[in-house]
Amino acid sequence: MIEEAGLMWSVAESVNVHESIKTAGPERDSYIEKYIKTLSNLSRAGIKTVCYNFMPVLDWTRRSLEFRLSNAAIALRFDAIALAAFDLFILRRDGAQLYYTESQQHSAKIYYDRADSSERNVLAKTILAGLPGTDEVFSLPEFKCQLDNYKGIDRAGLKQHLYYFLRAVVPVAEALEIKMCIHPDDPPISILGLPRIVCNEADLNEIVNACPSPSNGFTLCTGSLCADPQNDIPDIIKRLGKHIHFLHLRNVKREADGSFYEADHLRESTDMYAVMKAVVAEQMRRFVEGRVDLATPMRPDHGHKLADDEHYDTYPGYALIGRLKGLAELRGLELGIRRNLLAD
Repeated sequence: MIEEAGLMWSVAESVNVHESIKTAGPERDSYIEKYIKTLSNLSRAGIKTVCYNFMPVLDWTRRSLEFRLSNAAIALRFDAIALAAFDLFILRRDGAQLYYTESQQHSAKIYYDRADSSERNVLAKTILAGLPGTDEVFSLPEFKCQLDNYKGIDRAGLKQHLYYFLRAVVPVAEALEIKMCIHPDDPPISILGLPRIVCNEADLNEIVNACPSPSNGFTLCTGSLCADPQNDIPDIIKRLGKHIHFLHLRNVKREADGSFYEADHLRESTDMYAVMKAVVAEQMRRFVEGRVDLATPMRPDHGHKLADDEHYDTYPGYALIGRLKGLAELRGLELGIRRNLLAD
């Protein structure tokens, strides 16, 4: 049906990595073998790009899935104070106080006290949502058990577990001509005491060098990386562009306390013009080098609920009209930049 519609399925996302692999549990080699089998099946189906992430327990984390903007559009929002309130007063995680300053704890207490029971339940449900594409939500006892699995695993330890996975999987992916592309952590900070290891350029550089291969690269997600103001995304593209196998293009509006909301694709904290110009320049470099992977798969990541979108029950961030708006803007931006560069 896809082919009959004139489309081609070229990217699988996300092929989830089992928690046993992330924690180096006794079954990790068995789950790695299953992952390799999945890659083989995808290759036979013609899928040659595989996106995955290595975020412990939770995937991308937000406070609100229905954040109303001034123009009446609905966006996703991460609220650093709300997360602290959940951690300190709902989850009541052991040692949570060590992760927050006195000012953050004070603000979190005010937030918690002002919220009624319904608002607290919504907060917990939103944060404890399962993997993308599912409606599963952890209960508090289940989530605490998941946290216990990571006791004693810090950033260095989790990185070694990732590298173990890569050294087993990447040679097979290379033989299958599959591009593996890890997705940055979202947001790129420690969440609820869990380590996160794909947060910045240094992390990405370590990952591609842990198992050097044309098949070991990353997904450039501008929204995830932009949540940290220290990440200069155009510079990351210039220095590590040859390892980018997939593009997630979206924008966020950062706030002073670490919070952010997802903004229009072409404005706010990410200079999307500079990002797109760096992407096009990378494609031109690949052409000069004789590489065959010139056209990097791209999608307008997430999107606002606009107009009729509100009448449909779509997965958070994947409203039709909002994403089509972003796609049109990004394609127009790319066309203008490409023609200007060619004219020069």
